[in-house]
Amino acid sequence: MIGDRLGLPVYHMDKEVFWLPGWEERSRADQLDQVKRVVAEEAWVFEGNNSRTFDIRIARARMLIWLDLSITLRLWRVTRRAILQNGQTRPDMAEGCEERIRMLPAFWAFILRTNRDSRRKQKALFEAVTLPKHRLTSARAVNAFVADL
Repeated sequence: MIGDRLGLPVYHMDKEVFWLPGWEERSRADQLDQVKRVVAEEAWVFEGNNSRTFDIRIARARMLIWLDLSITLRLWRVTRRAILQNGQTRPDMAEGCEERIRMLPAFWAFILRTNRDSRRKQKALFEAVTLPKHRLTSARAVNAFVADL
């Protein structure tokens, strides 16, 4: 949505950084190389979280948008996505990384396990940066922000 509105290429952490085809995780060194490759471009929208690369991305960013959505909404969305897209690979994922309903418990566990620490790191980053920033806490706020771009 944001990339379309701004006419910028969008890079997804899951597709560009984390996963190779067939749910094979990239090495940490390769993940870092992928982030550096993207941020070396003139302009971009980077979607996703990876606290290990915050410093690299922020150094080149012109704006920070933090989707600080409720854990309930995030769990609902991952559940709905797995059901509606079961057996399909999303456009924001590497080839061969199909949604699978049977993977839901792992996704739920990841969200629940990382929620507090991830949110703490995102909040610290958000408070520290001096570039234009937006904290969006609801789907309504996200839609209004995109409409105003």
